Amino acid sequence: MVDASFKVLQSDTRKEVIHNLAKDLRRYYIFPEKADEASNSLVVKLANGEYDRYDDEDGFCNALTEELQNITQDKHLRVMFTSDHKETNDVTNSLEDLKTVANNYGFHKVERLGGNIGYINLKQFIDTKLAGETAIHAMNFIANTDALIFDLRENGGGYPSMVSLLSSYLFEEATYLNNFYNRSEDMYIQSWTQPYVPGKKYLDKPVYVLTSDYTFSAAEEFIYNLQNLKRATIVGEVTKGGAHPGEVRQLTKHFEVFIPTGRAINPITNTNWEGSGVEPDIKLSKEEAFDYAYKDALTYVKEKYKAQPEYQFLIDEIDEALGGL
Repeated sequence: MVDASFKVLQSDTRKEVIHNLAKDLRRYYIFPEKADEASNSLVVKLANGEYDRYDDEDGFCNALTEELQNITQDKHLRVMFTSDHKETNDVTNSLEDLKTVANNYGFHKVERLGGNIGYINLKQFIDTKLAGETAIHAMNFIANTDALIFDLRENGGGYPSMVSLLSSYLFEEATYLNNFYNRSEDMYIQSWTQPYVPGKKYLDKPVYVLTSDYTFSAAEEFIYNLQNLKRATIVGEVTKGGAHPGEVRQLTKHFEVFIPTGRAINPITNTNWEGSGVEPDIKLSKEEAFDYAYKDALTYVKEKYKAQPEYQFLIDEIDEALGGL
C-alpha cells in the first residue's frame, strides 16, 4: 500500500524527476540524438507548466513514459514510481527481487503432455545466477520427449544469460546467437550457446515456440535467434517489439526509469526486432497457437512410431490427445 504522503505530487518533485531523467537519458540512452530530443522536450514542457496538472505519481509517470515513447518509439523506455525508499542514482537490480523465488524463476509449468510432447510454460527469463539450476532441471525433465513446446505467450522478457542457457540445449555445437552493442562501454558483446550443459541436449527433434503480442524483450531474442537459425517453428502472434537491453536507474527516492543502454544485432540478419516485433512462421491468434503446435507435434511423433508395434501404447496416447483437440 502506498503511503498517503505520496498522494499529492509536489512541484519540486516533478522538477527533480525531469531534471534527473533528462540527465540520465543524455548519458546512458542507446541513441544520443533521440536522448537529446526527448530531454529537450521534457524540459520545455516542464517550463511551460504542462506537467502541473499531474498531482499523482501514476499519472505523472504515464505522461512522461508516453512522451518518451512517442519520441523514441522505444517500448522499453519507461518511468515508474515505487513506494520503497531508494537512493538516487542507484542501479536497481532485479536479482534482489525475492518474488522471483515464489514465481519459480519464471518456470510456471514443465510437463510431459500426452503423446510424449514436452511443454515448458516460461513467463520470465530470470538471470542464470538465480535461475540456472531450475532451468537445467526443466530441460532435463523434458529430455526424453519427442517434440518440445516453449510457451512464451505471457513472457515479458528478462536476461540474455537465460536465453543462452536454454538455447544451449538445442544445438550440438557452440552457436553464435546474437551481438549486443553497449553505449556506456562502447563495446560489442557476443552471445553464444554453451558447449557443455548438464544433462542431455535436445537435438534433432522439433521445437515450437508460442507467442503473443505481449511477448517481449529477451523472450523475443530467444524466438528471433531460433527462427533465424531454423531451429524452431514460431506459432502465434507478432510479438511486442523490444530489442534494447538496459537497466533501471533511480531518479529520486521514489521515481525510477528503465533506460535502454544497448541494442541487439543479429549475426544473420544484421538487424533486430525493435519496433516491428518477431513475425511468427505460423500466424494465429494466441488462443489458437497451442492447439496448432500440439497437433503438429503429435502428428510428427505418430509418423515417427507408426511402423513400430512396440510403440502402440504411444500411438494410442497420441490418438486420444488428437481427439481432444
